[in-house]
Amino acid sequence: MNETCPDCGLRFEREPGYFIGAMYFAYAISLPLGGVLSVIAWYLLRWQIWQCMLAAFVVYLPFVPWIVRYSRVLWLHWDRAIDP
Repeated sequence: MNETCPDCGLRFEREPGYFIGAMYFAYAISLPLGGVLSVIAWYLLRWQIWQCMLAAFVVYLPFVPWIVRYSRVLWLHWDRAIDP
């Protein structure tokens, strides 16, 4: 991740642990996605629920870098809107 924005010069790392709040956004994105994937797996495959959840987790793994990146973006926007 860049230290500053190449366009506007915004410093991304304000203090240590700044992006811990981004975990809430990642959770809010991941929970519905995992739920939908589990329900789709259950509906299509008719496995037991723990097997569907495991399958959803495996399908979900490639999306983790995207979710982490955009949860940080959402956190930056949220923080800048509240405390510019």
